[in-house]
Amino acid sequence: MKFKRIAIDTSKHVFTLHGVDEQERVALRRELKRSQVEEFFRKQEATEVVLEACGGSHHWARLLQRLGHTVRLIPPQYVKPFVKRAKNDRNDAEAINEAASRPSMRSVAVKTVDQQADGIILKHREMLVGQRTQAINALRGHAAEFGVVAAKGTGKVSVLMAALAADTAIPAAAWAMFEQMAAHIEALDQRIAAADAKLAALHEANPLSQLLAEIPGVGPLGAITMALTVEPQNFASARHFAAWLGLTPKEHSTGGKQRLGKISKAGNERLRQLLVVGAMAVIRFAKPGSKSASAWLLKLLERKPRKLCAVALANKMARIIWAMMASGEAYRRKPVVA
Repeated sequence: MKFKRIAIDTSKHVFTLHGVDEQERVALRRELKRSQVEEFFRKQEATEVVLEACGGSHHWARLLQRLGHTVRLIPPQYVKPFVKRAKNDRNDAEAINEAASRPSMRSVAVKTVDQQADGIILKHREMLVGQRTQAINALRGHAAEFGVVAAKGTGKVSVLMAALAADTAIPAAAWAMFEQMAAHIEALDQRIAAADAKLAALHEANPLSQLLAEIPGVGPLGAITMALTVEPQNFASARHFAAWLGLTPKEHSTGGKQRLGKISKAGNERLRQLLVVGAMAVIRFAKPGSKSASAWLLKLLERKPRKLCAVALANKMARIIWAMMASGEAYRRKPVVA
């Protein structure tokens, strides 16, 4: 039997299928074990297969494409409104199918193996940085219990350890734990440095990343992250890209009256964070005569708080990034404001 569309609700062991025919009538409700999925679709005629976008869905999308099927990945937040009251695997699969039937429904591009491999380096580094922050906070907290404090920052760990070593009132058992914490933090520093070296090598070998690094506020880490995770053809315009990053305001408009609120904070949190941090770095040195200062930014800083200006500048940077990635052009610096 030929299906118009088959939706798959994935899980660790059991996959639930929901298929419809050309008249959108339910023609398939079935559960398959993970090992049975490939063989089932190998026997089917080429059709549209829909899944929710997640880490494992890209693997299945590539496999199904090799079998001749057309695959769409839909963001989970777009599927959720179609789930009926009783949430279960069958209703989830039906909701995916229902969402895919909408003509205006957006989908996520299928990632290649190389894109996912390079993305692991970025995610692994982010995890290591989080673990280091957690370890330093634990060290500072335990040291404060003995009345020993030091300034914040990863560079102040050695100062804190020196202060702990100088305090003879600290019991030997506590000092032994402090030494283990410091060794753990040092090991994390080395692993983060190794990840940074890999990302630096990727940055040097990536022409697009080199172009993006010329934008004020975009460093090598931000540039290679954008180059590895963003596909410009998936966005209709620069504003769509900024909205995907969550840098555009939420809208609460009604009755013909437009009301704009705070930024949505939707989309990729890490990319948004890199842009806002980069914008804060630009604002820190923004003054008449500096290379990164534009007349627009200086006027905005005169009447708005710095962090609000950073979000506005991050929005502008996102649009510039999309334009450069879509066109392949180099960044053109504006004349310095006197």
